Amino acid sequence: MNSLNLKIWVEAARPKTLAAAFVPVLIGATIAFQDNLINWTATSVALLCAFLIQIGTNFANDYFDFVKGADTDERIGFERATSKGLISPKSMLNATILSMCLAFIFGLYLVWIGGTVVLAIGLLSLLFGVLYTGGPFPLGYNGLGDVFVFIFFGIVAVMTTYYVNALEWSIDSFWASLAVGALCTNILVVNNLRDVDQDKKAGKKTLGVLFGDTMLKIEYSLMLILAFAIPPHFYFQLHYDVWIFLPFLILPIAVLHAKTIWTETEKRNLNQQLEKTAKFMTLFGFLFSIGIIL
Repeated sequence: MNSLNLKIWVEAARPKTLAAAFVPVLIGATIAFQDNLINWTATSVALLCAFLIQIGTNFANDYFDFVKGADTDERIGFERATSKGLISPKSMLNATILSMCLAFIFGLYLVWIGGTVVLAIGLLSLLFGVLYTGGPFPLGYNGLGDVFVFIFFGIVAVMTTYYVNALEWSIDSFWASLAVGALCTNILVVNNLRDVDQDKKAGKKTLGVLFGDTMLKIEYSLMLILAFAIPPHFYFQLHYDVWIFLPFLILPIAVLHAKTIWTETEKRNLNQQLEKTAKFMTLFGFLFSIGIIL
């Protein structure tokens, strides 16, 4: 594979979205570390599987959106490799299958230490990663994308990461997962806000298509509020130290992001906001993790 082909594949994997895979594992593992139950091998494998599932889902989206005719020349989002003819549909489908199969193979280690519950969660994660845009009832085409992201990239990812470390469930990891799920959902919200017009023409019934731009702007704001409601809960109800408020250092950035969502009229500029939202999630994750440890 020459350097040009490698660059195309790297861009097709959408590295800017990988915060959605990294932060849940970071938070889940940090809580396990705080509880003196960290298993570094399990955490590393969980992170690898999370990356592979995220990349596989991105490849699947690229393939199925092309097959369903959702990616057209009117697209204002980031370039899609299949629709642009840079990667053949067959190659993209094969890459999807390979990514998901590798996630399954590496995940067998987690099944070995965590049991059948981990197997069930892993299989569902792989299945819904494909069904997000594929199958007879694609989640992303029927207004369920936000729910899927919140549950699987938030609650499931954080709590399962803790579980494969500690081999027990944690209420702390559940509350933390709500912040992670909210910020991860906001990445999708920006994506859907940008693409409302194109999605409507393609027959994609996202929340933006079903309820309009204002609904997405409200959702973005509510998800930010939910994320910032979690550190106080950790302090007042779960008795963590005052360091748990570290994410509030970036509250002004959150306010600026919300302002952009409410005021930006040029949809193409939301590409930058999507990147900023992913970076914000990563920064929040690091500060929250430091607060948990301290």
